[in-house]
Amino acid sequence: IKGLGGYHLACDALNVEAVQRLRQRKHREAKPFALMVPDLETARLLCEVSDAEAALLQSHRRPIVLIKRYADCLIAPAVAPFQNSLGLMLPSTPLHYVLLDMFASTIGVGTSPTVDRLVVLVMTSGNVSNEPIVYRDDDAQQRLASITDSMLTHNRAIHMRCDDSVIRVAAGGEQFFRRARGYTPEPVLLAAELPTSLLACGGHLKNTFCLGKGRQAFVSHHIGDLENLETLTSFREGIEHFQRLFDIYPQAIAYDLHPEYLATKYALDTDIPHKIGVQHHHAHIASVLAEHGISGPVIGIAADGTGYGTDGAVWGCEILAADLTGFERLAHLTYVPLPGGEQAVRQPWRMAATYLAQVYGDAFQELDIPFVHQLDHSKWRALSQMAARGLNSPLTSSLGRLFDAVAALIGLRNEVLYEGQAAIELEMVAVKSDQTQHYPFAMQRQEGKPVTLDVAPTIRALVNDIQRGLPSSQIASNFHCTIAELLLVASVEARERTGLNSVALSGGVFQNRLLLETLISRLEEMQFQVFINRRVPPNDGGISLGQLAIAAARLRTNTDVVNAGL
Repeated sequence: IKGLGGYHLACDALNVEAVQRLRQRKHREAKPFALMVPDLETARLLCEVSDAEAALLQSHRRPIVLIKRYADCLIAPAVAPFQNSLGLMLPSTPLHYVLLDMFASTIGVGTSPTVDRLVVLVMTSGNVSNEPIVYRDDDAQQRLASITDSMLTHNRAIHMRCDDSVIRVAAGGEQFFRRARGYTPEPVLLAAELPTSLLACGGHLKNTFCLGKGRQAFVSHHIGDLENLETLTSFREGIEHFQRLFDIYPQAIAYDLHPEYLATKYALDTDIPHKIGVQHHHAHIASVLAEHGISGPVIGIAADGTGYGTDGAVWGCEILAADLTGFERLAHLTYVPLPGGEQAVRQPWRMAATYLAQVYGDAFQELDIPFVHQLDHSKWRALSQMAARGLNSPLTSSLGRLFDAVAALIGLRNEVLYEGQAAIELEMVAVKSDQTQHYPFAMQRQEGKPVTLDVAPTIRALVNDIQRGLPSSQIASNFHCTIAELLLVASVEARERTGLNSVALSGGVFQNRLLLETLISRLEEMQFQVFINRRVPPNDGGISLGQLAIAAARLRTNTDVVNAGL
């Protein structure tokens, strides 16, 4: 079905066979599908819709809104497996209204829907997984022919592809997962004039770019993961489109420090005169500063799955003292090997075994827990030998990988089908109760080095709870409480060291609502002022804004460069 920014793939969301067939044809095994409903009344039959969520659904921007579902709603299980929320949107074009009305007539729904007679369509991006959304008619006929039984199109050309925006209400306000249709290219207004026209190329996953001039930063629509030629082409086309649209031809370009990112290679290959490398987690924190119009300094907590560190390690749980010109690394999660590199991201059991080995040594293979009983010990021996020799096993301080490890340890998921799946499912099973408590942890200090946040005591206590049969829901809740307490204690220590009282939170881990809201509550109890992303996503979709803000600040301090024509 041809929409505003591209084609959608649609089917009856209550039809179990149709939804499963769509998953098979689209090669999207588990990632949730978005749903379109005709009105707010239908949405309320599926989910617990708050006033704020209702306002978002009905706004002229028409985003996909993530809302807590009813446990007994009749949506096909394969729409959003292992999720306690649904992504709902209302019609955004006249064609959608006509289509939903005709569908209602077909299945015999009258003017008032009932629980067992609902008009709900899966309305997911028209593409094969990992490719950009299709928006040209001839391309749709070619690329989607193997997926669709029929096509609904029209003769109004789509000028530029643009995915649906994804948003939710969290921590007392809006939080983006994906900022696109309805919100882009609306600019983010900066606190100060840019010293020159700028382009920031963003990251590798959930890529966006950002063009800026004057006090306006134009963050692009969602491009996607830059892992194939099609997405890279979409990235290039998007930059050219924004340059023409806003008459911005950059004189400086910012990029991530990772040398193998396609966006980084693009930046280094341009003839733009001034090139500025920006550390990934610094960009996360700067994105918060830029959208709130502050220059810092702040205590920055950047927590995600992967980011290239200045020491060549894979960072991912960083406590920084940061402003827009630079940062100091105050603390980080203890380094552990990432056995097999990217394979450890796809197979969380590797991280679970790694953490157990860090805590218990080889003796962990004698632990009486289900994870160890099911472990392929010969495969682990090969991996541990590889890690010991430093072969394809970079060190990581990633909080995302720790969440993966715990999800595998308590039996949720040994392999993932999409990025972040294990951590998401860990959040889904966590049930807070009067018995929720945090596990122990330690702070390791060494003169002249950042504090290391040691979770070895956490892993020991967690294993003890598994051995005594504590429900996985309670262990998951305890773990979330532990991470919130760990980050709180690190923030208090950072305040004592720096005198700073403002905390900025960013990174994909803060898409975890339970962790985000627990941590904010604890920080505010300790009288911290807390800032989070509201205008751009906390995931890598927001770092292009941070890159642009950092590049501008560095250019302002380098007056010789600016006066030379930049």
